[in-house]
Amino acid sequence: MSQALFPDRPRNNSLLREWTGPLTEDLVLSPSRHGLDRVPKRFTGDGAVETVCGYCSTGCSLRAHMREGEAVNLSVDPNYPVNQGLACPKGWEALTVLNSGDRSTVPLLRDSKGTLQEASWDEALKAFVGKFKMIKETFGPDSLAWLGTGQITVEELAYLGALGRFGMGIRHGDGNTRQCMATSVVAYKQSFGFDAPPYTYQDFEDSDTLIFVGANPCIAHPIMWQRVMRNRNRPEIIVLDPRKTETAEAASQHYALRPKSDLQLFYCLGRMLIERDCVDERFIDSSVEGFDEYKAFVQDFSIEETIERTGLAYEEVERLATSIERGKRVSFWWTMGVNQNYEGVRLAQSIINLALITGNIGQPGTGANSITGQCNAMGSRLFANTSSLIGGYDFVNPDHRSLVSSRLGIEESYVPSIPGWSYDQIVDQIEAGVVKGLWIVATNSAHSWIDQDRLRRAFEKLEFLVVQDMYCTTETAAMADLVLPAAGWGEKEGTFINSERRIGRTRKVRQAPSEALADFSIFRLVSRYWGDLNVFDSWSSPENIFKILAKLTEGRPCDISGIGGYEMLEEKGGIQWPYPSDYRSDSVQRRLFEDGKFYHPNGKAKLIFERPCSLPEEVDENYPFVMLSGRGTSAQWHTQTRTSKSDVLRKLYPKDVYFEINPEDASNLQIQSGTLSKIASRRASIVAKAMVTSTVRLGQIFVSMHYQVTNKLTHASFDLYSKQPSYKYCAVSIRKYDEN
Repeated sequence: MSQALFPDRPRNNSLLREWTGPLTEDLVLSPSRHGLDRVPKRFTGDGAVETVCGYCSTGCSLRAHMREGEAVNLSVDPNYPVNQGLACPKGWEALTVLNSGDRSTVPLLRDSKGTLQEASWDEALKAFVGKFKMIKETFGPDSLAWLGTGQITVEELAYLGALGRFGMGIRHGDGNTRQCMATSVVAYKQSFGFDAPPYTYQDFEDSDTLIFVGANPCIAHPIMWQRVMRNRNRPEIIVLDPRKTETAEAASQHYALRPKSDLQLFYCLGRMLIERDCVDERFIDSSVEGFDEYKAFVQDFSIEETIERTGLAYEEVERLATSIERGKRVSFWWTMGVNQNYEGVRLAQSIINLALITGNIGQPGTGANSITGQCNAMGSRLFANTSSLIGGYDFVNPDHRSLVSSRLGIEESYVPSIPGWSYDQIVDQIEAGVVKGLWIVATNSAHSWIDQDRLRRAFEKLEFLVVQDMYCTTETAAMADLVLPAAGWGEKEGTFINSERRIGRTRKVRQAPSEALADFSIFRLVSRYWGDLNVFDSWSSPENIFKILAKLTEGRPCDISGIGGYEMLEEKGGIQWPYPSDYRSDSVQRRLFEDGKFYHPNGKAKLIFERPCSLPEEVDENYPFVMLSGRGTSAQWHTQTRTSKSDVLRKLYPKDVYFEINPEDASNLQIQSGTLSKIASRRASIVAKAMVTSTVRLGQIFVSMHYQVTNKLTHASFDLYSKQPSYKYCAVSIRKYDEN
């Protein structure tokens, strides 16, 4: 229930009786100390402030124009190396969505009657800490978990991960980044020895052959696509996607292969390239391990079998192999069509393998390049204590645990020796009654998680659910026992790390509404209320945390010990890692592996491969269609928690859930565009409007991921190695909807 229903209820925290200004964490516990959530003094007047956008992983710079300490408009810096004067619709509307009437502005605590009621911060934090401690003492340390996000800053991610694991003793925490990038994390770690996307955005412009696999940058990353359009090499732009996406429409080659046949195709291409003698033998000898084994393995993947499995013509497979063979600077790019796959890690590695054997890595215009989804997914990967120990270290390595404990000043026994449960395992353990208390930060699990109804049923078993969000009306907040009001983008300080490893500063350009606090300040409050966590006393500001993290990474592949602080980030227009203390170059665009050295002990990359698996769910006579899912428009973002708040953005995408269907299939079902239809999977059914279009092939439909009902249908299958959900494929039936 929204706190707007209780506008006149007085605050009942005695410390605040005489206070009429903005609430900060220091006012709850120590009113005499500085308030962390006030706009910095240098921005109290007029002027412009550079800040990094908080939507996708592109990491665009926006210029916030200030009037009396508040941002009133946005423009774009033409000199920032990422977006070079461009912005997408979401970026232009980034301020507008902060003004929504359903902002979470005071804590909400569910009472004995089951109603969310306004509470003071003191009441909220005592309830939070009291309930979590009671659950832990009663049911043990496995009974608590948290789910984080790639939508908060690096400093906040680090604070949450360290506070949860090292402070509160919560063994299990994961992020919603498990949904978008876990596959690439594991693929890079296994192949390169570290989670290291090798590219820089300049490669979009330097390549002569760009191959997009399961990626639609026209919609998902429009600024990256603009960089492609600036390429002066008259490049071949090749798209591999079952659906004729907007990117495929603009490409010079589109291969509409059958869903989930990619792995077969890439192994076949490996065989063809070897047989054509277009591999880089010198690079392989010096920098690649396992080539002989790979060469023997791909012999089983003939072009004849590939044609049968992919549905492509012989001439198409030949043309694709020839395009790779003739390219001088070939770059491979992928996003969720690869990552959100039940065998995504091996699929990503099949692409990496092609880049390695042809020597297309480490040089301008090349690379095996994963494009991430969220604004700070890379920060989550390195610092959230989820996919790796904080700072890119390894939980199972005793030397790493010792080093982390020493540099952070914590007892080594507090550092877990194994990673905690992944997102899907946490959900499983909630369902099994093991996890009793859950803390969700800046994510909307009840909308976005796969097989949505199952997750909601699991959440109903929780003893205590805490949701920390900038909006109090999300599907997940509606299920919470406690809602903590958080500041959003533009209302706090910190850094984001984008897809090309560039660390950029995001700035506070307006005050959070009412009693909402930055996630950093909420974590600091939780630390104080939990008690005996003095180790976090030095984590007194976002910049202090950044400096601690910079020191922590010293000697690691992601070393940023040479970045002195926020001012240096501003001066250089963001900095790509690594940036060690002895780094002397002023290069703005930097790629990895230019020297052919990788992060495995022998300095070589590994070729990793495995036979394709069977589909986790097959179509049959009852469910004869394959449902594909993905981004709908460039004006929508994830669960639309923010983008739906903008009048402008809402006009740029369909209001109601829709599905794309091939004209022949539509004719057979007597469906026309606009016809309400029932789509059913083996788990649930939804009603959606038909959009008849040739962009999808016979026997397939496409449903946008942004609508709340989509994940009622999806099949809960996961990659064996990354535990990433396979959102992109499930079997469904379709018929006209009978309202009677």
